[in-house]
Amino acid sequence: MARMIDQIRASKLPSNMMQFAARGALQVPPAENIEILVHLAVHNKVFGELARMTLAGWDEKASCAAASDPQTSPEVLNYLIAPDNLRPALLPALLENPSVTEGQIAKLAISALQGTITEMLKSARVRSFATVIETLKANPYLKKEEAEELRNISTTEAPASLQNAPAATAVETDAPGSVADSADPAADESVTAYFSEHASEIEAEANKPFQAVGGVYDLLGADYFPVIEVSDAPAPAAESPAPSTAAAPAPADVTPSAAPPHKPPVPDVKRVNTVQKINALDVKGRIQLALKGNKEERSILIRDGTKVVALAVLEAPKLSDGEVEKFASQKNVLEAVLRQIPLKRRFMKNYIVVRNLVANPRTPLDLSLTLMKNLLIQDLKNLSNNKEVPDTIRKLALKMFKQKLEQANKK
Repeated sequence: MARMIDQIRASKLPSNMMQFAARGALQVPPAENIEILVHLAVHNKVFGELARMTLAGWDEKASCAAASDPQTSPEVLNYLIAPDNLRPALLPALLENPSVTEGQIAKLAISALQGTITEMLKSARVRSFATVIETLKANPYLKKEEAEELRNISTTEAPASLQNAPAATAVETDAPGSVADSADPAADESVTAYFSEHASEIEAEANKPFQAVGGVYDLLGADYFPVIEVSDAPAPAAESPAPSTAAAPAPADVTPSAAPPHKPPVPDVKRVNTVQKINALDVKGRIQLALKGNKEERSILIRDGTKVVALAVLEAPKLSDGEVEKFASQKNVLEAVLRQIPLKRRFMKNYIVVRNLVANPRTPLDLSLTLMKNLLIQDLKNLSNNKEVPDTIRKLALKMFKQKLEQANKK
């Protein structure tokens, strides 16, 4: 009997079964389930995003078994060790798996974060790879003591071929929060200061994984979870080559490169990859990214359910007023974030931030009541009609609006 993965590769399953497959809900052995999910994540444009998110939260025991098994398919191992998909708990097993190549580990070493570097240096197998050692030496997150350790490895533990190995080539990357972001002295200083100030909280939450307030579905939006009705699902034939009539010459006013109307647009997976990257980090890694990362990473980390991580975003040196304005209006952040914003004098000088906080139904009542006195008359009127905020806020806003209106008329 043919395995289910073979039927999926041959596009023999109906759309509703493909949805089950992308959710990891097929009744097949764990190893085959992971193989199916990776195949969909890499090759399927319709269900690939859902498969990627399923893999990001897949059972740790089953994932670790696949990561440590030399018989696991190369495609699965390549997916699991890719920087965008790596889960910290799987790293030790992947590093010791003889089917994971030196090249794959070297690729991971290019922009590995601190926790990944530490785990790599614990592995005798990794320490024997010349290319990996040289690549790690160029990693911007490498500590001084680790750099010294690598120099010692070069002369003592590494094979003789290391002496002739070429130096790691600098890799240009546009990856968020990667090499380009690490050279900012202000960001480095802010990380050190934040770690020192919040040491006890970080230690208490050290192993807490990323969990977005409101859930991952709310974070990414429906477009990243293409779970559709069976009647609306595209038939497998939709991915087959276009019929011969499509080969007819296009009209003169049609751009040759335009996508055929029957093909769905290819989704932008950058946002998903950022979430997967964040999902692979521990608390310290996420704090470091919150302080040194880019705007997109901050917009996700402000939603982190771990308070010490979410609050780190508000300390980022590159945080703009526009970002804070947006955070102040969000309903899917921790209450601690909304309480922290008014404590920053810089933020309170921005009237839009104050207005958004008061109009945000998630803002604590006592905070909204304190900030209301700063609102302009038109915003008080709008607030009195805002059915999302508590009745107390609406009634007080109406009262203050009438008072200010009377004062304005007297003038």
